[in-house]
Amino acid sequence: MLGAAGISAFPMASRVVAKMGKKEDPSNHLLMHAVGANVSGQIASAIVGGLIIGILGPFCGL
Repeated sequence: MLGAAGISAFPMASRVVAKMGKKEDPSNHLLMHAVGANVSGQIASAIVGGLIIGILGPFCGL
């Protein structure tokens, strides 16, 4: 479920993971944990995207 929460479909992916956890065990409260994984996935995507543009930009005319 952590991998599913790490994708960049914010905030829907974290809501889906929280509902999955709630379905398995009604005492689970996973929303904040799922949102944390989701936000870290977005930050990592932004950093990697910036690095790729920085490295390949001069070759592509960006």
